[in-house]
This record gives sequence, C-alpha cells and structure tokens, in this order.
Amino acid sequence: MKYAVLYNPTAGNGAAQGKVDSLKDTLAGDTLRFFNIFEENKNGFVEFFNKLQEDEAILLVGGDGTLNRFINDCEDRYLGKRFYYLPAGSGNDFWSDLGNKDSNCPIDITEIMKNLPQVTVNGKTQKFFNGIGFGIDGYCCEEGDRQRLKKPGTPVNYTAIAILGLLFHYKCPNATICVDGVEKQYKKVWLAPTMKGRYYGGGMIAAPEQDRADGKVSLVVWHGSGKLKTLMVFPSIFKGEHVNQTKYIEVIKGKEITVKFDRPTALQIDGETVVGVTEYTVKA
Repeated sequence: MKYAVLYNPTAGNGAAQGKVDSLKDTLAGDTLRFFNIFEENKNGFVEFFNKLQEDEAILLVGGDGTLNRFINDCEDRYLGKRFYYLPAGSGNDFWSDLGNKDSNCPIDITEIMKNLPQVTVNGKTQKFFNGIGFGIDGYCCEEGDRQRLKKPGTPVNYTAIAILGLLFHYKCPNATICVDGVEKQYKKVWLAPTMKGRYYGGGMIAAPEQDRADGKVSLVVWHGSGKLKTLMVFPSIFKGEHVNQTKYIEVIKGKEITVKFDRPTALQIDGETVVGVTEYTVKA
C-alpha cells in the first residue's frame, strides 16, 4: 500500500518524530512518503493534495490538535481519499475513544472524517473530533497556554490547574442552554461541554455513554455544587463516574445545542483555546 505520511514534528513534545521513524518498520513493505505538516499547510494544503498519487492514502501522525487543524485547514479536499491516523500527541483522546491499545499501528478513519459535528464560535464555524469545553475546562486550557508560553517545553499539569481553579480562580457563570429547541436555565455552571466522543482533556471521560456513531452529541452540564463538593467529585471524571452525581450533573443528547454564558469565558475545541467566549452552537 502507498502512504503519504503527513506528520506534526512538535506533537507530544516531539514524540511524533519517533512515531514517524517507527513506521519504516511497522509498515515495512509499504511505500511511504513523508511530509512535514507545517511545510505543507499552505493555502489549505492545496499543494500537498496536488502531490498525492491517485492510489496513495493519507496517514496523519500527531495529536488531537493536529487532527483538528488539518480537517479545518484543508476544508473538504480530503473527501474521496483514504485516511489513516497514528497518535503522537500528549492526550490522544480521539485514540482512546476509539478503544485502541496499540499506538504503533495506524487505523483507517475515513468514514469518521465524513461525519464530524460542527461548532460555531464568534461567527466562525469549524469541525471537531472530540468535544467543546466551556467552563473550567476552557479556563484550564487558557492557563495551560500561559504556562507553556512562560516555560516552553515544560509539561503542563492540567489537574493541578483545575484544582487551583476550583478553589480560587474560576468564577462560575450562569448559563442558558438550548437542546433541539428546548431551553433551560442553569445557575453556577462549572462545566458545559458538548461531546462527540467520550474523552477530552487528556483522559477525562466527560460523556461515558456518548456513542460516536449514533448521529448525536452529548451535553454535560455540571452546575450548582459548592467548591468543596466539586473538588471531591472532580477526580471521578477520569473514570466517567461523575455522571452518577445527578443532583449536580445532567447529560442531554441532541442534534443541535447552544450554550450561552452570562460572562465571557475561555472555550476549547479539541484542546485548542478560544478566549472571551459567551456562546457556542454545535450541530451534530
């Protein structure tokens, strides 16, 4: 088989390069051509797609953010191509959601690429793989970006950021949420993510019952709990057990979801931060 390997050399703090090198053994006998994603991302990857041979599949090596940027920068040019993926990011939530254990064997995600949801934020619409984080999860991404700028190359401890945010820094907004035309008000909202997959945030199982193939997305609203109760329950999100706290956490499935906060808050899309957001809309 022929592969055009499009890789992000900075993914996973440089781990992607090792994955790329290992492909020569993993796919021994196949034909491989290697392309640096930063060098190829010109005019929406137009030149990259022009270089592809008719029978050549695309193999993307990188993390969740790499997937997100590629799918949105290339628009629909990938349609009609076979598309494979090998994880090399820090969190790899998409890979976890697909239930894969062998991180050295690429998988075919062609059909998944054809059925991604869209989010509209600040007038801009884009596709996403995992989820939209709005609330303290967005705050954590914003703070993580600040730390990364101060100390490039140093791993960011998002759990520590979340704990400090819960105790001191994050101020809960109120929210108006509309799911498939049904509107509801919520007070003191900690989280309001909309999920296509189950995982986000580098291993948090935000929506444990979400089914990527059912044509819907899941909104998870964590609201009304005090700081101490939230801090006590928060670790359970890594096992997906937080949803058992039905007094404070509500999961709603739908095809179109709009979340409005009463003050600007950071938002994340597959781990990519957007600051100063008051509203987003997702269409499955």
